[in-house]
Amino acid sequence: MINGEQIAPGQSKLVQINIARLPTGTLIHIPVHVFNGKKAGPTVLVQAGLHGDEINGVETARRMLQNNRFDIKKGAVIVVPILNIFGFIHFSRDVPDGKDVNRSFPGTRTGSLASRIAHTYTSEILPQVDYGIDLHTGGGLRHNFPQVRYSAEDAKSKELAEAFNAPLYFASRQIAGSFRKTAFRMGIPTIVFEAGESMRFDESCIEEGVLGVQNVLIAMGMLSKKSNRKKRKSIHLQRTRWVRASRAGMFIPQVENGMAVTKGQTLGMVTDTYAKKNKKIKAPFDGYVFCINHQAVVNQGDALFHLGH
Repeated sequence: MINGEQIAPGQSKLVQINIARLPTGTLIHIPVHVFNGKKAGPTVLVQAGLHGDEINGVETARRMLQNNRFDIKKGAVIVVPILNIFGFIHFSRDVPDGKDVNRSFPGTRTGSLASRIAHTYTSEILPQVDYGIDLHTGGGLRHNFPQVRYSAEDAKSKELAEAFNAPLYFASRQIAGSFRKTAFRMGIPTIVFEAGESMRFDESCIEEGVLGVQNVLIAMGMLSKKSNRKKRKSIHLQRTRWVRASRAGMFIPQVENGMAVTKGQTLGMVTDTYAKKNKKIKAPFDGYVFCINHQAVVNQGDALFHLGH
């Protein structure tokens, strides 16, 4: 039961969870699509738009809904294409008061707007869920190569990451106030899929998201295998590190996202506007580039490349 509405076996339903009103009085609600199989099984949450400007995940969920990709045989799938409605309509990562919903979990009923959204979601959705897939996109001007992050403390989340079969996957720490940390405390194995850049559609990233969600549902026996696509060998990164600008200037990347690189290889260059000085940015170890900053003008200390070994 979600928001007081019962969904019977074999039934699909759109449930609207009211969260707040705009200053104009317009009601804002979170649309929740529920797909119930005829047979008992696990309940998987597929959500996107926790950060309102991360639209690749929103399009991934929308496309799967449009193409009827949740015609499951057993269990249930809860699909939330846009969690942070306020951020989405304002083209913003956060809600109007500047707070991050993904730093506000589990939230409180009388707290800030972000906290209230988190509280409603934690109360209404998470008690129904056995597994979580959280679709994200890189932050402002940072492009993430398709990757899955899991919690090292949770072996089942690693299994979920392996089933998703993204090009890269690795353990990442749980952040205080995040959806994933709250889900972990509630015993819900959860993974985060990161792909692309905020406010920009990336077709290859969207396709990876669709295939990954399908892979998880197939692995759980909830969907029939409909594709003969050969399963790739997903690369497991053991450690990660940001490579930062040692000086300010204009930043020119010289490698592509997702590339394998070797220690000492030039990744890019920071140069001044007068062509007098430039600084090569080199790889500190053998590994893979999985995020590139697309900011053209950078300050000293800015994160430029995220590398994994």
